[in-house]
Amino acid sequence: MPKAQLQYLTTELNRLRDQKLYQKLRVLESEQLPVSRFDGKEVINLSSNNYLGLTTHPLLKKKAIEAIEKYGVGSGAVRTIAGTMTLHMALEEKIARFKNVEASVVFQSGFTANAGTVQAVLGREDIIISDELNHASIIDGCRLSRAEIKVFPHKDVEACEKILREISGRNVHKLLITDGVFSMEGDIAPLPDLVRLAENYGCIMMIDDAHSSGVLGKNGRGTVDHFNLHDRVDIQVGTLSKAIGALGGYVCSTHDAIDFLYHRARPFLFSTSHPPSVAATCIAAFEVLETEPQIVEKLWENTRFFKDGLKKLGFNTGMSETPITPVIVGDAALAHEFSLQLFQAGVFAQGIGYPTVPVGKARIRTIVTATHTRDELAGALDTMKSVAEKLRII
Repeated sequence: MPKAQLQYLTTELNRLRDQKLYQKLRVLESEQLPVSRFDGKEVINLSSNNYLGLTTHPLLKKKAIEAIEKYGVGSGAVRTIAGTMTLHMALEEKIARFKNVEASVVFQSGFTANAGTVQAVLGREDIIISDELNHASIIDGCRLSRAEIKVFPHKDVEACEKILREISGRNVHKLLITDGVFSMEGDIAPLPDLVRLAENYGCIMMIDDAHSSGVLGKNGRGTVDHFNLHDRVDIQVGTLSKAIGALGGYVCSTHDAIDFLYHRARPFLFSTSHPPSVAATCIAAFEVLETEPQIVEKLWENTRFFKDGLKKLGFNTGMSETPITPVIVGDAALAHEFSLQLFQAGVFAQGIGYPTVPVGKARIRTIVTATHTRDELAGALDTMKSVAEKLRII
């Protein structure tokens, strides 16, 4: 029985159950593969962020084992005391070269990279201009900074400029921030237009490239490379937890900006650094991106096949332009039932509702990877068609 002080949490959970919105965590019992074992069942996995299949790449596994044997399993300290290892510095140098920037810093997660950076570089007197569908880590970073927050409608460049005109006379630091690829919609930010606005109105331009890293640009270099905007985006955030196949986040900028984050970004200052195996794995992942560009090409080949299949079946895939392809059904209970019946039929595509997406925009989110076979994707489409017809979604 819960303590009286916590009874309200039980009440809230029961409310979610009554609304058919309660979700039990799926437990992965195998490697993260295109066909994986969850909760004792083999399913076609359309819910992983493992875009390029690097979680099981032989080189990454080899480098992780070598690092454990040489350096042990942990770093033993935060970066600013005794926890900066040669592997951490090598990883940051590798990322900076890959992204064609002056310097980078690695954080413990993509979430902390976003939240810690925004909180560090801005203060109460400053202003943030943010897309309404930006990731929760950006939203939390904005709140932690205590800066004034101005939100513009999703990808609405004219509305963004209207805000910038209204605040143009204020002598404060201004940060214009956007996701590169939006995690629930799968669409790409209008970065060239936003960069132009940032330059015209004297804003710091920041982009979260979590779902673009390893996906867009040459060899997966991200949205900045995709649009050829090198040297025009002030701060780039990326992740090591999705296409890179391991764990962590990073920030790219000038030498001085990165040095400042070493001194002021709270997650960097107060969290133990990555285990050596993780750092070594990430270095190897960037080597794979540089030497095996065909895996990014395969990702897009699979994406086009699956996305075309969904559209031909009559599913609403929203604004998606990338491997993230939502199947929007509207009602949250229906989305979760769709997800449940798909799982029972052998396809894992997670149902997503409020507060992750707005009320009335519930969906299942599908993500294909470079390592899915054509037969697996075709089988998933057949299963989705059968279940959706039964639920009268199509």
